[in-house]
Amino acid sequence: MTRPSLRLLFPAMVLLAAAPAFAASVVVQKGRAFRPAEITINRGETVTFTNDDSYIHQVYVKDLFDSPEKAPGENLNETFPTGGTFQVRCHIHPTMKMTVRVR
Repeated sequence: MTRPSLRLLFPAMVLLAAAPAFAASVVVQKGRAFRPAEITINRGETVTFTNDDSYIHQVYVKDLFDSPEKAPGENLNETFPTGGTFQVRCHIHPTMKMTVRVR
């Protein structure tokens, strides 16, 4: 078995090192919880909320958006246009909370 030359791997290593380290922009609703419970994104970035549960969910951020109910398997895309720290909730399940930090 031949090992790849370090000279061949170097360009890929440089690209990976130069790539911005952004938090995931997909949030899963499952087990009556948001996962992950906290993310950091850039201003203007869109977060996809995926209902991976067996019951309906909703996504709410005071003064920003209030989504309709989403059935299991449905996605919701929401953009965070301004910087700050936002508490995300589900009106249907009040114990569901997460934090989105927007830089």
